Amino acid sequence: MSDAPFAYDVCIAGTGSYLPEKVLTNADLATLVDTSDEWIVSRTGIKERRIAAPDEASSHMATKAALKALEQAGLAAGEVELIIVATMTPDTFTPATACYVQQALGAKQAVAFDISAACSGFLYAMKVAKRMISSGAYQNALIIGAEKLSAFVNWQDRTTCILFGDGAGAAVLRRSAPGEGAILATDVGTDGSLTNLLNIPGGGSAKPTTAENIGQNLATLFMMGKETFKHAVNRMKESAETVIARAGLTTDDIAMVIPHQANLRIIDAIAERLGVPSERVFVNLEKYGNTSAAAVAIALDEANRTGAIKRGDKIILVVFGAGLTWASAAIRW
Repeated sequence: MSDAPFAYDVCIAGTGSYLPEKVLTNADLATLVDTSDEWIVSRTGIKERRIAAPDEASSHMATKAALKALEQAGLAAGEVELIIVATMTPDTFTPATACYVQQALGAKQAVAFDISAACSGFLYAMKVAKRMISSGAYQNALIIGAEKLSAFVNWQDRTTCILFGDGAGAAVLRRSAPGEGAILATDVGTDGSLTNLLNIPGGGSAKPTTAENIGQNLATLFMMGKETFKHAVNRMKESAETVIARAGLTTDDIAMVIPHQANLRIIDAIAERLGVPSERVFVNLEKYGNTSAAAVAIALDEANRTGAIKRGDKIILVVFGAGLTWASAAIRW
Protein backbone atom coordinates (compact mmCIF):
# COMPACT_ATOMS: atom_id res chain seq x y z
CA MET A 1 0.00 0.00 0.00
CA SER A 2 1.45 3.36 -1.01
CA ASP A 3 1.42 6.50 1.10
CA ALA A 4 -1.43 8.56 -0.36
CA PRO A 5 -1.36 12.22 0.67
CA PHE A 6 -3.18 13.19 3.85
CA ALA A 7 -3.72 16.45 5.65
CA TYR A 8 -0.65 16.34 7.89
CA ASP A 9 3.01 15.40 7.65
CA VAL A 10 4.26 13.27 10.54
CA CYS A 11 7.66 13.48 12.23
CA ILE A 12 9.56 11.54 14.87
CA ALA A 13 9.74 13.93 17.81
CA GLY A 14 11.67 11.74 20.23
CA THR A 15 13.23 8.30 20.68
CA GLY A 16 14.11 6.14 23.65
CA SER A 17 15.40 2.68 24.47
CA TYR A 18 15.99 0.38 27.39
CA LEU A 19 18.32 -2.62 27.75
CA PRO A 20 18.29 -4.90 30.81
CA GLU A 21 21.34 -4.87 33.06
CA LYS A 22 22.33 -8.52 32.70
CA VAL A 23 24.84 -9.20 29.91
CA LEU A 24 25.08 -12.71 28.46
CA THR A 25 28.34 -13.12 26.57
CA ASN A 26 29.32 -15.74 24.03
CA ALA A 27 31.63 -17.23 26.64
CA ASP A 28 28.64 -17.59 28.97
CA LEU A 29 26.71 -19.41 26.24
CA ALA A 30 29.62 -21.78 25.72
CA THR A 31 28.91 -23.12 29.20
CA LEU A 32 25.33 -23.97 28.18
CA VAL A 33 25.70 -25.40 24.66
CA ASP A 34 28.46 -26.65 22.35
CA THR A 35 29.62 -23.33 20.90
CA SER A 36 32.37 -20.73 21.16
CA ASP A 37 32.88 -17.01 20.80
CA GLU A 38 34.67 -17.50 17.47
CA TRP A 39 31.87 -19.72 16.11
CA ILE A 40 29.13 -17.24 17.06
CA VAL A 41 30.94 -14.09 15.91
CA SER A 42 31.98 -15.57 12.58
CA ARG A 43 28.43 -16.66 11.75
CA THR A 44 26.36 -13.86 13.24
CA GLY A 45 28.48 -10.90 14.35
CA ILE A 46 26.97 -11.11 17.84
CA LYS A 47 29.27 -10.85 20.87
CA GLU A 48 26.77 -10.41 23.69
CA ARG A 49 23.10 -9.83 24.43
CA ARG A 50 20.98 -8.51 27.31
CA ILE A 51 18.72 -10.71 29.42
CA ALA A 52 15.76 -9.36 31.36
CA ALA A 53 15.39 -10.09 35.06
CA PRO A 54 12.88 -12.81 36.04
CA ASP A 55 10.39 -10.19 37.27
CA GLU A 56 10.96 -7.89 34.26
CA ALA A 57 8.31 -8.34 31.55
CA SER A 58 8.02 -6.79 28.09
CA SER A 59 5.74 -4.05 29.43
CA HIS A 60 8.32 -3.00 32.03
CA MET A 61 11.01 -2.56 29.39
CA ALA A 62 8.54 -0.86 27.05
CA THR A 63 7.58 1.65 29.73
CA LYS A 64 11.19 2.59 30.45
CA ALA A 65 11.94 3.13 26.76
CA ALA A 66 8.72 5.11 26.37
CA LEU A 67 9.59 7.48 29.22
CA LYS A 68 12.86 8.39 27.52
CA ALA A 69 11.13 9.01 24.19
CA LEU A 70 8.46 11.16 25.84
CA GLU A 71 11.10 13.18 27.67
CA GLN A 72 13.02 13.87 24.47
CA ALA A 73 9.81 14.80 22.64
CA GLY A 74 8.70 17.12 25.45
CA LEU A 75 5.38 15.30 25.66
CA ALA A 76 3.66 14.48 28.95
CA ALA A 77 2.21 10.99 29.36
CA GLY A 78 -1.22 12.51 29.91
CA GLU A 79 -1.04 14.08 26.45
CA VAL A 80 -0.39 10.80 24.60
CA GLU A 81 -3.33 9.91 22.37
CA LEU A 82 -2.26 6.56 20.92
CA ILE A 83 0.01 3.76 22.18
CA ILE A 84 0.98 0.89 19.88
CA VAL A 85 3.24 -1.84 21.24
CA ALA A 86 4.87 -4.21 18.76
CA THR A 87 5.77 -7.48 20.43
CA MET A 88 5.83 -11.23 19.89
CA THR A 89 6.50 -11.78 23.60
CA PRO A 90 3.52 -10.09 25.28
CA ASP A 91 3.12 -10.03 29.04
CA THR A 92 -0.15 -11.93 28.58
CA PHE A 93 -2.21 -13.10 25.62
CA THR A 94 -4.85 -10.70 26.85
CA PRO A 95 -5.01 -7.88 27.66
CA ALA A 96 -2.57 -6.27 25.26
CA THR A 97 0.86 -5.31 26.55
CA ALA A 98 0.03 -1.74 25.48
CA CYS A 99 -2.66 -1.67 28.16
CA TYR A 100 -0.08 -2.38 30.86
CA VAL A 101 2.15 0.33 29.41
CA GLN A 102 -0.73 2.83 29.39
CA GLN A 103 -1.38 2.09 33.06
CA ALA A 104 2.32 2.32 34.02
CA LEU A 105 2.75 5.64 32.21
CA GLY A 106 -0.50 7.14 33.46
CA ALA A 107 -1.44 7.87 29.84
CA LYS A 108 -5.14 7.81 30.62
CA GLN A 109 -6.27 9.48 27.37
CA ALA A 110 -4.46 7.06 25.08
CA VAL A 111 -6.02 4.34 22.98
CA ALA A 112 -3.71 1.34 23.40
CA PHE A 113 -3.25 -1.87 21.42
CA ASP A 114 -0.60 -4.34 20.27
CA ILE A 115 0.72 -5.36 16.86
CA SER A 116 2.12 -8.85 16.30
CA ALA A 117 4.41 -8.85 13.25
CA ALA A 118 7.54 -10.30 14.87
CA CYS A 119 10.71 -8.36 14.00
CA SER A 120 8.80 -6.12 11.57
CA GLY A 121 6.38 -4.94 14.25
CA PHE A 122 7.92 -1.54 15.04
CA LEU A 123 7.72 -0.41 11.42
CA TYR A 124 4.21 -1.86 11.08
CA ALA A 125 3.32 0.30 14.11
CA MET A 126 5.00 3.29 12.48
CA LYS A 127 2.91 2.95 9.33
CA VAL A 128 -0.34 2.56 11.28
CA ALA A 129 0.44 5.51 13.56
CA LYS A 130 1.55 7.69 10.66
CA ARG A 131 -1.74 7.03 8.86
CA MET A 132 -3.82 7.76 11.93
CA ILE A 133 -2.02 11.03 12.59
CA SER A 134 -1.93 12.07 8.92
CA SER A 135 -5.69 11.59 8.66
CA GLY A 136 -6.29 14.02 11.51
CA ALA A 137 -7.71 11.37 13.85
CA TYR A 138 -4.84 11.78 16.32
CA GLN A 139 -2.22 14.43 17.00
CA ASN A 140 0.46 12.12 18.38
CA ALA A 141 1.36 8.49 18.99
CA LEU A 142 3.81 6.51 21.08
CA ILE A 143 5.09 3.42 19.24
CA ILE A 144 7.17 0.81 21.03
CA GLY A 145 8.99 -2.39 20.14
CA ALA A 146 9.52 -4.54 23.23
CA GLU A 147 10.63 -8.15 23.58
CA LYS A 148 11.56 -10.62 26.29
CA LEU A 149 12.80 -13.29 23.92
CA SER A 150 14.80 -15.01 26.66
CA ALA A 151 11.48 -16.37 27.95
CA PHE A 152 10.85 -18.12 24.60
CA VAL A 153 14.30 -19.45 23.72
CA ASN A 154 15.29 -23.10 24.00
CA TRP A 155 18.57 -22.72 25.84
CA GLN A 156 19.68 -26.18 24.69
CA ASP A 157 19.36 -25.29 20.98
CA ARG A 158 22.61 -23.68 19.88
CA THR A 159 21.20 -22.67 16.49
CA THR A 160 18.74 -20.21 18.10
CA CYS A 161 19.79 -19.43 21.67
CA ILE A 162 22.89 -17.59 20.47
CA LEU A 163 20.85 -15.11 18.43
CA PHE A 164 18.31 -13.46 20.67
CA GLY A 165 18.24 -10.88 23.43
CA ASP A 166 15.83 -8.67 25.36
CA GLY A 167 15.12 -4.95 25.20
CA ALA A 168 12.78 -2.18 24.11
CA GLY A 169 12.83 0.88 21.88
CA ALA A 170 10.27 3.64 21.45
CA ALA A 171 9.47 6.69 19.35
CA VAL A 172 7.01 9.56 19.65
CA LEU A 173 5.29 10.50 16.40
CA ARG A 174 3.35 13.74 15.96
CA ARG A 175 2.18 16.20 13.37
CA SER A 176 5.13 18.01 11.81
CA ALA A 177 5.55 21.76 12.07
CA PRO A 178 6.86 23.63 9.00
CA GLY A 179 10.55 22.91 8.48
CA GLU A 180 10.59 19.83 10.68
CA GLY A 181 11.43 16.31 9.62
CA ALA A 182 8.89 13.88 8.20
CA ILE A 183 8.24 10.22 7.54
CA LEU A 184 8.40 10.39 3.76
CA ALA A 185 7.30 6.88 2.79
CA THR A 186 6.55 3.49 4.32
CA ASP A 187 6.16 -0.04 3.02
CA VAL A 188 4.93 -3.25 4.63
CA GLY A 189 4.45 -6.76 3.28
CA THR A 190 3.65 -10.34 4.25
CA ASP A 191 4.10 -13.80 2.73
CA GLY A 192 2.04 -16.21 4.82
CA SER A 193 3.26 -19.19 2.77
CA LEU A 194 6.54 -18.94 4.71
CA THR A 195 5.18 -19.28 8.25
CA ASN A 196 7.20 -22.49 8.62
CA LEU A 197 10.56 -20.72 8.45
CA LEU A 198 10.44 -18.96 11.80
CA ASN A 199 7.85 -19.58 14.47
CA ILE A 200 6.92 -20.59 18.00
CA PRO A 201 4.89 -23.72 17.20
CA GLY A 202 3.29 -24.32 20.59
CA GLY A 203 1.54 -22.41 23.34
CA GLY A 204 -1.28 -21.03 21.19
CA SER A 205 -4.68 -22.38 20.25
CA ALA A 206 -3.25 -24.70 17.57
CA LYS A 207 -0.98 -26.53 20.03
CA PRO A 208 -1.83 -25.55 23.60
CA THR A 209 0.69 -26.40 26.28
CA THR A 210 -0.40 -29.57 28.06
CA ALA A 211 0.99 -31.90 30.68
CA GLU A 212 1.81 -34.34 27.88
CA ASN A 213 3.83 -31.95 25.66
CA ILE A 214 5.34 -29.56 28.21
CA GLY A 215 8.77 -31.20 27.90
CA GLN A 216 8.91 -30.84 24.11
CA ASN A 217 9.87 -27.13 24.09
CA LEU A 218 7.06 -26.35 21.65
CA ALA A 219 6.62 -22.87 23.10
CA THR A 220 10.14 -21.83 22.06
CA LEU A 221 11.56 -20.29 18.92
CA PHE A 222 12.18 -22.49 15.89
CA MET A 223 14.01 -21.24 12.79
CA MET A 224 15.17 -22.58 9.44
CA GLY A 225 18.20 -20.35 9.22
CA LYS A 226 19.40 -20.69 5.62
CA GLU A 227 15.96 -20.26 4.07
CA THR A 228 15.15 -17.35 6.37
CA PHE A 229 18.42 -15.66 5.37
CA LYS A 230 17.65 -15.90 1.65
CA HIS A 231 14.13 -14.52 1.89
CA ALA A 232 15.16 -11.82 4.38
CA VAL A 233 17.79 -10.37 2.09
CA ASN A 234 15.53 -10.34 -0.97
CA ARG A 235 12.51 -8.83 0.78
CA MET A 236 14.50 -6.19 2.65
CA LYS A 237 16.24 -5.07 -0.54
CA GLU A 238 12.93 -4.81 -2.43
CA SER A 239 11.21 -2.97 0.40
CA ALA A 240 14.06 -0.49 0.88
CA GLU A 241 14.12 0.23 -2.85
CA THR A 242 10.35 0.77 -2.75
CA VAL A 243 10.44 3.50 -0.09
CA ILE A 244 13.49 5.16 -1.64
CA ALA A 245 11.55 5.46 -4.90
CA ARG A 246 8.30 6.54 -3.20
CA ALA A 247 10.17 9.27 -1.34
CA GLY A 248 11.74 10.53 -4.58
CA LEU A 249 15.24 9.73 -3.36
CA THR A 250 18.28 7.92 -4.72
CA THR A 251 20.77 5.77 -2.86
CA ASP A 252 23.20 8.70 -2.89
CA ASP A 253 20.70 10.77 -0.88
CA ILE A 254 20.69 8.27 1.99
CA ALA A 255 22.80 9.36 4.95
CA MET A 256 22.16 6.20 6.96
CA VAL A 257 20.50 2.81 6.59
CA ILE A 258 19.31 1.32 9.88
CA PRO A 259 18.48 -2.33 9.20
CA HIS A 260 17.03 -5.04 11.40
CA GLN A 261 19.78 -6.26 13.70
CA ALA A 262 19.55 -10.03 13.17
CA ASN A 263 22.76 -11.20 11.55
CA LEU A 264 25.79 -9.30 10.30
CA ARG A 265 25.88 -11.35 7.12
CA ILE A 266 22.33 -10.26 6.30
CA ILE A 267 23.18 -6.62 7.03
CA ASP A 268 26.28 -6.79 4.81
CA ALA A 269 24.28 -8.44 2.00
CA ILE A 270 21.60 -5.73 2.16
CA ALA A 271 24.19 -2.94 2.09
CA GLU A 272 25.91 -4.52 -0.90
CA ARG A 273 22.70 -5.01 -2.87
CA LEU A 274 21.54 -1.47 -2.17
CA GLY A 275 24.95 -0.06 -3.05
CA VAL A 276 25.36 1.65 0.33
CA PRO A 277 28.89 1.73 1.82
CA SER A 278 29.33 0.17 5.26
CA GLU A 279 30.04 3.53 6.91
CA ARG A 280 26.44 4.53 6.10
CA VAL A 281 24.93 1.43 7.69
CA PHE A 282 24.20 1.51 11.43
CA VAL A 283 25.06 -1.67 13.35
CA ASN A 284 24.79 -2.38 17.08
CA LEU A 285 24.07 -6.10 16.71
CA GLU A 286 27.29 -7.12 18.42
CA LYS A 287 26.07 -5.67 21.75
CA TYR A 288 22.44 -6.75 21.85
CA GLY A 289 21.81 -9.61 19.41
CA ASN A 290 18.42 -9.88 17.74
CA THR A 291 15.76 -8.20 19.89
CA SER A 292 13.00 -8.72 17.30
CA ALA A 293 10.53 -5.81 17.20
CA ALA A 294 12.78 -3.81 19.52
CA ALA A 295 15.90 -4.10 17.36
CA VAL A 296 15.39 -1.33 14.81
CA ALA A 297 13.84 0.91 17.49
CA ILE A 298 16.85 0.51 19.77
CA ALA A 299 19.20 1.12 16.84
CA LEU A 300 17.26 4.25 15.83
CA ASP A 301 17.49 5.66 19.34
CA GLU A 302 21.21 4.90 19.56
CA ALA A 303 21.85 6.49 16.16
CA ASN A 304 19.85 9.53 17.24
CA ARG A 305 21.48 10.00 20.63
CA THR A 306 25.06 9.38 19.45
CA GLY A 307 24.75 11.86 16.58
CA ALA A 308 25.11 9.19 13.89
CA ILE A 309 22.05 10.79 12.27
CA LYS A 310 21.49 14.53 12.20
CA ARG A 311 18.67 16.92 11.45
CA GLY A 312 17.86 16.92 7.75
CA ASP A 313 19.44 13.51 7.08
CA LYS A 314 17.54 11.09 4.89
CA ILE A 315 17.51 7.68 6.56
CA ILE A 316 16.09 4.27 5.69
CA LEU A 317 14.78 1.80 8.24
CA VAL A 318 14.28 -1.75 6.90
CA VAL A 319 13.31 -4.97 8.67
CA PHE A 320 12.04 -8.53 8.23
CA GLY A 321 10.47 -11.02 10.58
CA ALA A 322 8.51 -14.21 11.07
CA GLY A 323 5.38 -14.48 9.01
CA LEU A 324 7.26 -13.83 6.74
CA THR A 325 6.87 -10.08 7.23
CA TRP A 326 8.95 -7.14 6.07
CA ALA A 327 8.75 -3.36 6.28
CA SER A 328 10.69 -0.19 5.61
CA ALA A 329 10.47 3.56 6.05
CA ALA A 330 12.16 6.57 4.44
CA ILE A 331 12.52 9.45 6.89
CA ARG A 332 13.81 13.01 6.72
CA TRP A 333 15.22 13.45 10.21
